Amino acid sequence: MPRLTQVKETKKGRIALFLDGEFAFSLSPELFADAALHTGDELTDAEAERLRGESDARRALDKAMDHLALRDHAAGELYQKLCRRFDADTAAAAVARAKELGLLDDEGVARRRAAELYARHKSRREILRDLAAKGIDSAAAQAAVGALYQTQDGEADPELESARALVRRQYARKLAEGRREQVAAALARRGFAHATIRAALQQAQEEV
Repeated sequence: MPRLTQVKETKKGRIALFLDGEFAFSLSPELFADAALHTGDELTDAEAERLRGESDARRALDKAMDHLALRDHAAGELYQKLCRRFDADTAAAAVARAKELGLLDDEGVARRRAAELYARHKSRREILRDLAAKGIDSAAAQAAVGALYQTQDGEADPELESARALVRRQYARKLAEGRREQVAAALARRGFAHATIRAALQQAQEEV
């Protein structure tokens, strides 16, 4: 069985464990105290893996808290970030714990992000793509975007208004120079539907 040959405090205040003369993993001071380990103790492979797993779980949750302290995250986005440093199971457990603590709100994140992108005249498709890339649940994303695009009778189409705003602010010169197809292609790349593009360009030309 591996023998604990050295215990050393790291610069970050964790406790580094050396098994058979080689660094194995580190524990938080609390986990180390709970394990009641001493130099010279022998650990079975199962015991070592259990401690390593508990250490990773604590570190993943601490990292999740660091991310959430900076700004709100959707569950999927937080999971993606944690997977850069931890295995999938450990990352998922940390996200689940954050949910239990009431620290995750996919719906709220989706609403705020969708509203921000909408204000920048992004198309409906662009907004949905962005929310998906951030790991936001599809249902939450659809609900957030759907709320933005609700209209009453007689109100202007929000998607058309976004396309018109982009034409006025970014493509008016090209349109005036007769490069209609280039403008249409640019709007299509931004995710606007062809019918919306035709209407936006037609209205823009009528305003000249």
